[in-house]
Formats: sequence, structure tokens, C-alpha cells
Amino acid sequence: MKRIRIVLAEDHALVREGIKDLLQQQRDMEVLGEAGDGEQAVKLVNELEPDIVLLDIAMPKLNGIEATKQIKTDHPSVSVLVLTAYDNEELILAILEAGASGYLLKNIRSDELLKGIRSVHMGESVLHPSVLKTVLGRLQANGGAGTGKYRLTQRELEIVDLGARGLVNKEIAYRLSLSARTVQSHWRNIFTKLGVGSRMEAVMLCLKNQWIRLEGEKAADR
Repeated sequence: MKRIRIVLAEDHALVREGIKDLLQQQRDMEVLGEAGDGEQAVKLVNELEPDIVLLDIAMPKLNGIEATKQIKTDHPSVSVLVLTAYDNEELILAILEAGASGYLLKNIRSDELLKGIRSVHMGESVLHPSVLKTVLGRLQANGGAGTGKYRLTQRELEIVDLGARGLVNKEIAYRLSLSARTVQSHWRNIFTKLGVGSRMEAVMLCLKNQWIRLEGEKAADR
């Protein structure tokens, strides 16, 4: 079994040890290295090239937002999953715009964390339920009109729209009467057209440009 290779960045040693023990018990996960600050996290990613970085926002030397920016700039294929106690809307938006694929709060259960890691590894976006609607609604409210620079097909927009509502590939496939493989292919085309590397980035861009709308509102012309 190919394991999910993880770098764990958390400045509280006791919390970090507990998370590491949980992850190491999983047959499909491997903790390659641990970091107690943001600078060390970036260094470990450069050295180890993991699949996923699990990090907190509030870390010494380099906060999680700046660390994420550096990681995604140098290693676009590495996924960043945030695990933090902070549910501040501005912080959430900032780190998602930096390229994070998910944002989870530390009050989740251990099985929810493991599910989140596996989902991000499969290319899904993960947001804690309590922040999903608020964050996407804020992006939508602050969006400008579409520029027409990126041309997505109607099917691709439907897929992004369903992704924004939290559906995973299997659910999107069922809803649109497609195969999961076809949905994955559509996501790859969407990433290429939009110049992004993750589902979350695609959703954010489409919401900002009002190419998709939540709650049944009309989308802007592309």
C-alpha cells in the first residue's frame, strides 16, 4: 500500500506528539518529519517533498499563511491542510488564498481528521462545516464581474458549483450521471484553464468572478 507522506507542523509539542501517534497508527499514512515553527516546516518540505503538510496557522518564526505561500510557490503539487483552533474569517480566507486545500478546527474528532487527510490526498477540498458557508458566502459577496479570460464549459461550471457546495467526486458523478473518472478528468481541465492547482483555488476564483453563485442566485456572464 502506498502511504500518504506527511510533514506535521505544530508548535505545541504535546499536541504534535498526539497527532503524530494517531497518524502513525494508520496503515496508509507516514509522518516524514515534524516542525515546531513555520521556517522549519518550509525547510522540511524542501528536503522531503511530502504529499501533504498538516500545519497550524499560529506558529513562531513564520506563520502558517506565509509558510503556505512559500510551500505552494516552490512545490505546487504539495497539498496543505490547516488544523487550527482559529476560526477567524480573515485568517481562513488568507490561508485559502495562499493555496491551502483545506481548513479544519481542532475540535474535530480523530476520525474526521483522518478523513480530511485522505480527502485532500485524493484531490478533494476540505472545510470545517462551521466555516464552509460563511467563507464561500464572503468570497461570493466580495467578487467582481467575470473578465471572460477563462472559458469553462457549462459542464465544468456545474462541477465547480457542486464542488463549492461540498460534494466529493463520487457525489458529483452521481448527481450529473457521470463516472467518477470523468469528473476527475473535468477537474484536471478546469485546473489547466484557470491556472490553479487545487479544487479550493478553482472554487474561490469562480466565486470571486461570480461565474458560480450559491443559494441558487444567478451567475455572471463569463
